[in-house]
Amino acid sequence: MNTNLDALLERKPEFSSHEEARSWFKEQLQEQFQLRSSDEVNGKRVYFYHIIKNPEVYKSYMESFASPVKHEITSMEPFESYTTLEISEDGGVRVSL
Repeated sequence: MNTNLDALLERKPEFSSHEEARSWFKEQLQEQFQLRSSDEVNGKRVYFYHIIKNPEVYKSYMESFASPVKHEITSMEPFESYTTLEISEDGGVRVSL
């Protein structure tokens, strides 16, 4: 599945909660939308998702973190294989390219 992220963000509705935003993005992106972590930022819970653009490269990159063997990154390809999407508990959405 190849997604035009700009077009997706242009047609996204306003959200009133994290759950509402998560459901909408999951419906649109399916397996390309993966929760990575969450944290408290300025008194709000923020959830960090990856929108996977190149599954093969992304999978290899994520698996390298679990490996005891040291990996050297020699290109930008791993970082270009995903985009980070932040969703706050009140439904605010922010993209980190």
